[in-house]
Amino acid sequence: MVEAERATEPAVRVSTLELFFDLVFVFTVTQLTGVFADDMTVPAVLRVMLLLGLIWWMYGGYAWLTNAVAPVSSYRRAMMITGMAGFLAMALAIPHAFGSTGWAFGVGYFAVNLVHSGLFRYSAGANAARAVAGLFPLNLTSAGLVLAGGFLPGAWRDLAWGAALLVQIVSPYLHPIGGFTISAAHFVERHGLVVIIALGESVVAIGAGARGTPLSWRLILAAVLGLVLSYYLWWAYFGGDDERAEHAMDRIEDAKRRARTAIRAYGYAHYPILLGIVLVAAGVKSVIGHTFQPLGTPAALTLGGGVAVFLAGDLIFRRIMRIGRPWYRLACVAGALLTVPVGWVLGIWQLAAVTAVLTVLLSVEAHGRPRRI
Repeated sequence: MVEAERATEPAVRVSTLELFFDLVFVFTVTQLTGVFADDMTVPAVLRVMLLLGLIWWMYGGYAWLTNAVAPVSSYRRAMMITGMAGFLAMALAIPHAFGSTGWAFGVGYFAVNLVHSGLFRYSAGANAARAVAGLFPLNLTSAGLVLAGGFLPGAWRDLAWGAALLVQIVSPYLHPIGGFTISAAHFVERHGLVVIIALGESVVAIGAGARGTPLSWRLILAAVLGLVLSYYLWWAYFGGDDERAEHAMDRIEDAKRRARTAIRAYGYAHYPILLGIVLVAAGVKSVIGHTFQPLGTPAALTLGGGVAVFLAGDLIFRRIMRIGRPWYRLACVAGALLTVPVGWVLGIWQLAAVTAVLTVLLSVEAHGRPRRI
């Protein structure tokens, strides 16, 4: 009886089960980083972007789910674990998703989608249940395309999965999402936690890149620079913007406008933030493995471009939420891209240069304004 009563309470703060869920999701980020680090080509980055888009959209769906349906009953926790199993299957399939394991990715994705829709439909409030019922045909179409694509050969798989992502992107405009009631504190915290866990991937990349390399002062120097770069990415996102974003979301009283802002700021704008983390991690891994050697153009573009993509996503996020001043972030984007030629000389010099760019510009931005550093 107590459990049933608690199950009707809206989520206020992120539960430990949700954090556990996020750890499984971030395993997909680790897998994507490994795939791209081994093949820094244009087709590879396009496929990484496609897979991340599909996975990120479903992660967002679960963030909206637990915002409305707190996982406090045994049934809900069991469904969450089932969803986690689907994400784990997708993550395991990622290295050969466009080859022999595409079927596993498709089956895992379809299962994740069904659990999400079912739990939302039968456990959420009346308004949210009606809203997700209206979105169900679109979600089912997208999941069906991913499932079917997993069994299709070559370019047909690319087309099916690309169409699935397109359906996801336009679905909020094809069916109204105003039936959802967003708890700002939970929603902002949930997305912040997945960003911080994903940032840990760039630290993991330091260890992965150093594997098999004899320990030396050069390696330690490169590792420390990689850590400092991760810190500045943390600063860019968490230096007070998360708190201002929560307050900004709280000030939006109209439910429809709050839902639209949530999908734009935390769905669309957070995609380049996650993509940037994947690229930065792959770039840092390349530098650690070739510390005092020139980087090839793909690796140099991955490092500088990854930072630029992360900051561009953060800039868009800030504009949508109407927090902070975007122009310093725009300068950071340009500065990160300008470090690419430095990598052609020495990889560690580019790592130092992009870290210096963030040090200067973020410090200037913070000057004269209280920030949580």
